Amino acid sequence: MELIKGHIENNQEKYIDVLFKLLKQPSISSQNIGMEECAKLLVTIMEDAGIKSNMIETKGHPIVYGEIINPENEFTILFYGHYDVQPPDPYEKWISNPFEPEIRNGKIYARGAGDNKGQLLAHILAIKSILEIYGKLPINVKLIFDGEEENLSENFAPFVEEHRDLLQADLVYTADGPLHNSGLPIITLGCRGMLYIELTAKGANKDHHSGNKGGIVPNPAWQLIHALTTMYSSNGEVLIEGFYDDVKSPTKYEQELLQSLPFSAQEIASLLGIKTLDLDGYSYYNRLTFQPTFNISGLTSGYGGEGSKTIIPSVAKVKLDLRLAADQDPDDIYHKIENHIKKNQLQVEMVCHGKVKPSRTSPDNHLVQKVIGSVEKIHQKKPLIIPAIGATYPDYVFTQILGLPSILVPYANADEDNHSPNENLDISCFTNGIKTSSQVILDLGNKQP
Repeated sequence: MELIKGHIENNQEKYIDVLFKLLKQPSISSQNIGMEECAKLLVTIMEDAGIKSNMIETKGHPIVYGEIINPENEFTILFYGHYDVQPPDPYEKWISNPFEPEIRNGKIYARGAGDNKGQLLAHILAIKSILEIYGKLPINVKLIFDGEEENLSENFAPFVEEHRDLLQADLVYTADGPLHNSGLPIITLGCRGMLYIELTAKGANKDHHSGNKGGIVPNPAWQLIHALTTMYSSNGEVLIEGFYDDVKSPTKYEQELLQSLPFSAQEIASLLGIKTLDLDGYSYYNRLTFQPTFNISGLTSGYGGEGSKTIIPSVAKVKLDLRLAADQDPDDIYHKIENHIKKNQLQVEMVCHGKVKPSRTSPDNHLVQKVIGSVEKIHQKKPLIIPAIGATYPDYVFTQILGLPSILVPYANADEDNHSPNENLDISCFTNGIKTSSQVILDLGNKQP
């Protein structure tokens, strides 16, 4: 590994140049901007690294797949990442062009730098480095890069279902997200799922004067508010029958992992921009990891501009994103909400805008323990082990469709500002990411426990 580390450090500028090429190519999945061009570029980069690669079409944006298979190797790792990025808006908040990468104070600024182009590239460059030093890999590697992760990966699960044989492996490994605020490395073993729905209440076929028609024409905003109060209590409890039935309880070991995580209520409150945080460490992480949510992400009706406009609106809408805990099923939750609407005769219509199942890998898995050792060797610090993150990514396709253990190891700096203006990736984090992927490959190829 010392030879590999030295090789990576000596080639740091070349590797940054490769990242710059990838960052200069826009790939905004939600707007279908530059997707095929970026997929083709990624194939070229992988081929240049010695990885047999191709672009596979889906009903949406293409999947980029690559592999190096040696029949003599006994172990196979599947690296996952995504080459699509969030829209860069608002442009005026960027200090530099989001698609013209720029280095400032040791950080690379560009859309996709941390999320996820810099991190997926770390796997590719790790493979390239090992091949250039040793000429072969100690394990088989497969790489699959999604083009729709920032858009709920609608076509990813069907792709995995269809290509089960192609994607056979022993472990799935993802680098995405930031290190802990303290700078400590993190290993995450799952994520919450999500159900995204929209409720609409309708009144008259047009807005009306609130005086001339007041008390006559029904107001859909009140219908919607009434519906929401039957679903969610003032103390934060979801009132839909059976909503919590399948929530999986944490094991004793998982509870211990949560209790060992660093926590400062004051620091987190400051980071969140709120006055106080009335939670202890275990409660804070338990809510983010093991508990579901019922969140209003958008609420619209009537006039919201400056000044006043006295109307009875014709339509009211609310967008809800529900983060689901392990063992909750988004289809089941959707049907329970449907039943709740019918049972309570609520005057709202519901549509689903997306769903992802939750996922979990046991921290007791021996491969998890091996990866923990690899990460610790590079950072010279014990990583924090988090049973699941509060956010959502398509991890369930690996744990439930392929039946594989799946590990997420963030490589980006804590202040990467992913999804925000001035997204960035610390150069040292980029280099450490390449080293970490290299160490993982070498350690998984070592047959010694």
